[in-house]
Amino acid sequence: YVILGHSERRAYYGETIAILKEKVQLALAAGLTPIFCIGEVLEEREANKQNEVVREQLSGSLFDLSAADFSKIIIAYEPVWAIGTGKTATSAQAQEIHAYIRSVIVDKYGKEIADNTSILYGGSCKPSNAKELFDNPDVDGGLIGGAALKVADFKGIIDAFKK
Repeated sequence: YVILGHSERRAYYGETIAILKEKVQLALAAGLTPIFCIGEVLEEREANKQNEVVREQLSGSLFDLSAADFSKIIIAYEPVWAIGTGKTATSAQAQEIHAYIRSVIVDKYGKEIADNTSILYGGSCKPSNAKELFDNPDVDGGLIGGAALKVADFKGIIDAFKK
């Protein structure tokens, strides 16, 4: 597995849609499973542009892939405004954007591929909010960052996922 498109790589290293498209193709050619991160910054969320942003990130970097290759991708939605800030998307916000992401995949690759694509939540997931997030039908798991550094927190998230 390899994480591509993480917000910090985009911000600090200038990784563009074109660069990420190439990295995805290289990862697939090497037999790796890309975990492809998408998400909006606070200004985009406040301007209600989150759907437009994630659609562009998906289509620009992934939608030239064959259906067979796209089927090997895991999507991780990371609300950039929530990473490391202690802020978290509400359960309803997470479900709404995850459902939208899945609908974009349906439009391009069809319902079967969309239903089989894992879409993870990666924005300040912690034991206190994990169960509510994971109970959503379109949230298939988590891309866990800081909470994975403390065994008790990580265990709490795992326990929430199992229920």
